[in-house]
Amino acid sequence: MSAAPKVRLGEIATARSGDKGNHANIGVVAKTAADFRLLQRALTAEVVARYFECLGARDVVRYELPNVHALNFMLFDALEGGASQSLRIDTQGKLLGSALLELELQFDSVYNH
Repeated sequence: MSAAPKVRLGEIATARSGDKGNHANIGVVAKTAADFRLLQRALTAEVVARYFECLGARDVVRYELPNVHALNFMLFDALEGGASQSLRIDTQGKLLGSALLELELQFDSVYNH
């Protein structure tokens, strides 16, 4: 039996991110309806929380926007105070979407793109 396929998120989606005060917001838009169904199963709040564990977010919540084939993630308290207080390079979380696109997702079935 072969291993479940892995796909880099950027192959099947685009992303945009930013800040809401001290919270980061990442929108992920699937390129196709089939890709969205894959993301619904594989790109969970827990996966995103693990991927960005180093940010120390208090909580990660996922919202679904099925009519536009998108998922939105809120990473609460992930920006060390936000734009006016943080000493991080990316004080507004603008690079988090690009970083998330490098995530390799493992699917439980054959992926044909």
